[in-house]
Amino acid sequence: MEYINNTPVASLIFIFTIITSIYAFNDNVLYGKFMLHPYSVYRKNKVFTLITSGLIHANWMHLIFNMFTFFFFAFRLEETIGHWQFATIYMLGLILSDLPTVVKHKNDFWYNSLGASGAVSAVLFSYILFYPFSTLMIFPLPIPIWACLFGVLYLIYCAYMSRNSRDNINHDAHFYGAISGVIITIILEPKIIPHFFGQLLTAIG
Repeated sequence: MEYINNTPVASLIFIFTIITSIYAFNDNVLYGKFMLHPYSVYRKNKVFTLITSGLIHANWMHLIFNMFTFFFFAFRLEETIGHWQFATIYMLGLILSDLPTVVKHKNDFWYNSLGASGAVSAVLFSYILFYPFSTLMIFPLPIPIWACLFGVLYLIYCAYMSRNSRDNINHDAHFYGAISGVIITIILEPKIIPHFFGQLLTAIG
């Protein structure tokens, strides 16, 4: 109840995404309706899948990874930035992270994408702007690393995998979700820029 009272937007997204994802595991029709299909979206059909594709996941590991990441960062971010601001970051992050995929695969009829990874990346990178020197434990690294350092490594990894991967994971959504999260946060909270660099200067000094 405390989470719902203090962070109602993150709580609703968290619960609803888990429910719809689990339901979709046993309903192929729902998968077909909710999955992002760039070929159709580019032709102004099924545009709603820019949002609904973030409500379903490919399998349990995909769902657990995204929701664990969401849980660790989203609730504190909503408490920090505010309810409607958090909702804006999540929803715009979800949509904007998929637009490059729509353009890239606009003529690929057989390409589909799903999952909340783009929106979760937006949340994560917004969090990093506020708390750049909070520490994260990232498997398989045996030691915690700063959030800001993780952010740099994450962007490099996503850019590389987007060009070279054959694992059927939409790394573009991760990359553009992260960038979207940074830009949207700066628009909503312009003071975050001096805050972020002030944290960096303090750490260096």
